[in-house]
Amino acid sequence: MIPIPVSLTALWLPIVLSAVIIFVASSIIHMVLPYHRSDYHQIPDEDKVLAGLRSANLKPDFYVFPYILPKDMKSPAAIERYKQGPVGFLKIMPGGPPAMPKFLVQWFVYCLLVSFFVAYLTGRTVASGTPYLAVFRVAGTAAFLSYGVGNLPNAIWRGYTWSVVIKEVIDGLIYALLTAGTFGWLWPR
Repeated sequence: MIPIPVSLTALWLPIVLSAVIIFVASSIIHMVLPYHRSDYHQIPDEDKVLAGLRSANLKPDFYVFPYILPKDMKSPAAIERYKQGPVGFLKIMPGGPPAMPKFLVQWFVYCLLVSFFVAYLTGRTVASGTPYLAVFRVAGTAAFLSYGVGNLPNAIWRGYTWSVVIKEVIDGLIYALLTAGTFGWLWPR
């Protein structure tokens, strides 16, 4: 038997409330709890490195070094440049203090977007009146795919350490459980 879909308008409250809950939880995780403080490190001789980067007049962008075209990856010169190092990625952002209000607004919009798609998927697969745990299972899985599993490519392709990515996946699991709990609690009866 195919469940009768639950409309997105019937799910506006869990969409908005789960986004608010995730926003607050992520603020607590990143500003109060200490376990992310070891994720970033200072560059040795930072002033000298920053002076060199300033003199390069880099524009805000994402850079890779050494920069080698795919067709040249196996050349002896490219292999030697990789061996000499360093090898890495460099994200240059606009100068000035971090634009925290902008970042926080974008994060909240992302949380709303995830909750919207969780509502869409859950509303199309779980009928009105379904017990809490069945709603929790579908909503939690959908949310975990966005908040948790989506971080794994950062370790695969972007060079993030697995310890940092695993912490982000754990954060994603927390966000998914909170989202699932909100949808299960507020699911139309």
